[in-house]
Amino acid sequence: MALSPTLRFHRTLSRFLLTCLIFSAMIMSGCSTFSGMFDKITFGEDEDPASQAPEILITQGMDAYDVGDYKEALKNFKLILDEHPFSAQAMLAELKAADAHYYNKEYAEAKVLYKAFEEHHPTNEAIPYVLFQIGMCDYNRSDRIDRDISGPQEAIKSFTRLINAYPNSPYAKEAKTKINDSKEFLVNHEYMVAVFYVRTERYQQAQHRLKYLLAMYPDSNLAPQAKLLLERLEAGNPPSWGMGRWLPEFMTKSPDDRQEEMEEKKSSSRDKLTQQQEDQQRGPDPRQ
Repeated sequence: MALSPTLRFHRTLSRFLLTCLIFSAMIMSGCSTFSGMFDKITFGEDEDPASQAPEILITQGMDAYDVGDYKEALKNFKLILDEHPFSAQAMLAELKAADAHYYNKEYAEAKVLYKAFEEHHPTNEAIPYVLFQIGMCDYNRSDRIDRDISGPQEAIKSFTRLINAYPNSPYAKEAKTKINDSKEFLVNHEYMVAVFYVRTERYQQAQHRLKYLLAMYPDSNLAPQAKLLLERLEAGNPPSWGMGRWLPEFMTKSPDDRQEEMEEKKSSSRDKLTQQQEDQQRGPDPRQ
């Protein structure tokens, strides 16, 4: 639709007046400022002509994500969220940015983004997955039983929240398994601390830890051993020989030794299975 001569005149005049105002301000602020500001004057052009469309950015981000280049993926996802926050690709970028941090083992950063996604999109169909991933961020901080136990404690809370909110979710079953693993981690931690107190002859502290373990986790695998050790301490007869006997095997062997032993067991099982298959193929021995 062609503009009327009057409308064209008003638009031209408005642009001219705006230019004059900017020009006057630059003169008053000095020549150097004038030069810098003049470079920034635009009339209708995009502020960042190099900015890419969200469709291109999400493709580039997912391509990088799929091959494990999480830093490159995050760069593209962040551009979408910064430059195109209301685009159709923004929600996916938000979720995949959390995933990229998670798979790059940046669990604290990932947890923050997962929680932000939950807050921004509470009814989204991905929320069960997001809740599970929040729990996994804490679960993966459970590296050694002699370190901070906040990871498994928070993981239990997160996984429990998932199970309560979405009991039929495909993630609920795995969440229950992770809860059990986290509880086992906490049991092992409590028991190891109790044994340390016995070794250093702080028997009251050891009894306190053992009683807590038995009260909180009465059905744990370590409960019988913890009960026996507690009985010795309460009878005033603490172990006087090597405490290694009171430690579970996994606490007395190095990770490499445990891995080697596990591989040997797997190899032995495979050999037995192969032998059984060969015996079945040969059939019964006619000499018998």
